[in-house]
Formats: sequence, structure tokens, C-alpha cells
Amino acid sequence: MWCSLLDLATLAVADNGATHFNVFQAVVVGVVQGLTEFLPISSTAHVKMVPLALGWGDPGIAFTAIVQLGSIGSILGYFWADVVAVVRGFQQAIATGNYRSSEFRLGLGIAVGTVPIVVLGLMMKLGFEEAYDTFARSSFTIAITSIGLAVLLGLAEVIGQRKRQFNNLGVGDGVGVGLAQALALIPGVSRSGSTITAALFMGLDRTTAARFSLLLGVPAILISGLVGIGDIFEPEAIPLGWGALLAGILASVVSSYLAIYWLIKFLRDHTTWVFVAYRVGFGAVILWAIATGRLSSF
Repeated sequence: MWCSLLDLATLAVADNGATHFNVFQAVVVGVVQGLTEFLPISSTAHVKMVPLALGWGDPGIAFTAIVQLGSIGSILGYFWADVVAVVRGFQQAIATGNYRSSEFRLGLGIAVGTVPIVVLGLMMKLGFEEAYDTFARSSFTIAITSIGLAVLLGLAEVIGQRKRQFNNLGVGDGVGVGLAQALALIPGVSRSGSTITAALFMGLDRTTAARFSLLLGVPAILISGLVGIGDIFEPEAIPLGWGALLAGILASVVSSYLAIYWLIKFLRDHTTWVFVAYRVGFGAVILWAIATGRLSSF
């Protein structure tokens, strides 16, 4: 992921349209997807910009969504015990009427928090997909949103109280962080970036913010990947074959798991300023590449 800054600054960009990928290229994109899906730096932006910087073309929305299935496999594997505990606790709370249990509040928070991104995502898919593909996924939009979210994340780092922990989560947290998650439909914002930022503003400590962001992302990422699966059967939608597609998903599984493990461990003892700096640099290099004609604004 870090090489994308250098690549954008030194390499000319090929055609913006989707192109045919070989297995190696799909693996590279899968690794980029996995490393950036759960870090607050925007996977969608990197999955588009890195292949463009390497002269491979834009892999397209469908491939971006499908390769996310690797990420959902990793997050389910990493948080399997937590997911099972939440589901069982939620069911038990309903059966016994104990709606004050932490598992019920967390489960309801995740459910409620998923609604905004699902509703807005369906609206985009059904009525605004063409506009989304041409404007929201443009290089200029990615650069601006990358820098804009960096400013908000830095502000959250400064003023967030970071006193609340995982057992204090509730439905209100799901609503607030869920609304922030919906902003991730705009490439460059970053789902984990927007949710971690919102969680910090709401007083959660960094580790809790990261864990809640990741758990809240399970339904959203799964739905996104499942919606994209239908596009596999549209020949013009997926610019690569089955072998390359599966290789990309597998690469995403491995790199996603490593990213989750590293992020939670990192935020136990460190701030998010490294991500703020990276996002500003990433967006600034894209703007520079656009201004000098090395990259199309679309």
C-alpha cells in the first residue's frame, strides 16, 4: 500500500477503463484490498489508484466488491468468537427478555448501524450507479475525500476523550458510527476511517473504536460482496478470468487477516496520526499527479 505514493508520483497512467488482469495482477490488487480494507486509508481508493499507477487500468466496481469477500472471510475468522458470542447473547436476551445485556446492546447496535449504508448503497445501485462510477470514483474525488477525512480523524484524535470501552457500547453508538460508515460509499473516505473517526469523537478508546469498526463492518462488507457476485456472470463487468478472480480473493484473505491483527495491536499503544499523515500525503500526490497531467481527474 505504501508504494502507491511513489508509483503515483513516477508512473504514467494507462486507460481508466477496466482491463483484463492476469493472475499476478489480481494477486497484487487482492493484497492491496486486504491491507487497506481495515486500515483507515480507504481500500476502494487504493484498489483503483494502485493499478492505475502501475499502468494496468481500473479493475472496476464489480471486482472491487467481489474481492472484498476475502476480507469478510478474514474478519469472520479473526472475530469468530466475538460474533458467536454476540449472536448467542442476542438470541438469549430476546428469549429471556434481558434487553440490558451487553451482547444484546452490541448486537442491536451493529444491526441498526448497518441500515444506513445498506439503504444508501441500494439507492446508489438502483438509481445512481452511472453517476457514482463517473464522479464519486474519480481520482479528484478520492484525493479530496482522503484529505478531508484525514482532517476529521486528526480532530477526533485531539478532542476525543477515549474513556469508553467495549462493554459500554450501545444502540446509540451503532447509530452514530453506522451513519459515519455510510460515508464510505464515497471512495477515499474509508469505511474503517469514517467509523473509527466517529467512534473517537463519541469517546471510545482507540482499541474499542477499532474493534467496533471491524465488527460493524462484517454485515456491510458481506452485503457489498454478495451484491457484486451477480456481476460475475456479466462478461463485460469482470475484466479478468476465474483463476485470476480466485487468486485475488485468496490474496485478500491473507492480507486482510494480517491487517486486522496489526491494526488492533498497533492502536493499543499508538495514536492514529500515522494514518492522518498517510491520507494527506496520498491525497496530495494524487492532486499533484492530476495537476501535472500524469493522472486523469476521472
